[in-house]
Order: sequence, then structure tokens, then C-alpha cells
Amino acid sequence: MKRHLRLTFITTCAFFGAVPLATASEIMIDVTGATHDSGQIGCALYAGEAGFPMDSTQSTQIWQPTENGGTQCRFTDLPAGTYAVAVSHDLNGNRKTDTNFLGIPKEAWGVSNNVRPNLRAPRFDEAAFNLAADENLKLDITLDK
Repeated sequence: MKRHLRLTFITTCAFFGAVPLATASEIMIDVTGATHDSGQIGCALYAGEAGFPMDSTQSTQIWQPTENGGTQCRFTDLPAGTYAVAVSHDLNGNRKTDTNFLGIPKEAWGVSNNVRPNLRAPRFDEAAFNLAADENLKLDITLDK
């Protein structure tokens, strides 16, 4: 009888959202290729194409000191979905990828899937990846100019 009541309670709570059925996912990013150990490396996680890859106000950001040519960024408690990551090596402390008058980056950058198209910025769909529920995903992103 007690077992039946406990099972009924758990099932009811799960149905109404009181007990999560799945835990959140995580993305660990290994960033390599920084040519200087000065400055910071910023990782921007985008849950959609809005702002990707240069408008970091549309993303969740993590900034880490540059060490040994790179760093790691870790995003936790993420729901399942489609994401893309943009990474920048900020040498002057303004927390953005500086560009020249043509819009070409002057600081090293990279995106998920290590997409590097010629003469244009990468698109969200090129850098996008799917994150499943309960998944711990590891990405390797290489910086370059």
C-alpha cells in the first residue's frame, strides 16, 4: 500500500512538473590557438541565430584568462536544444572582437565546428550543434585570425 502511494505521488509530481524528469546538460569547450598568454578568452553561447557570431548581447558569456595558448569554458544547467559557440581572444580588455574598417577581425576568433568561411562571417546553421537532455558535450575550438 505504501509503495503504491509513493509511486502515485512521484508520478503525479512528475506530471505536474514538480519533479524534473531529466537533469540539465553541460557544454565544456577547450579553446586552443591563442598566440599570446595576455588578455582574456571569451566564449559566447547562442541558443539561436540572433546576434551570432558578433553580437554577444544575444548570448550567455564566459570570460577566462588566457593560459598556455588557450583556456576552457564551461556552460552548465542547459536545456536540450540547438546551440552555437563563438570564441574571441580579447587582447585589449574591451570584451569584444575588434575589427578593421572592413569588418574583418583583428583579434583571433573561432566558432563551434571550427567553421572558417572566406570573406564572410560564419552563419549560425554552419556552427550549430544539438545538445540532448542529460548530455555532457565537449567541443574543441581553435582560434585564428
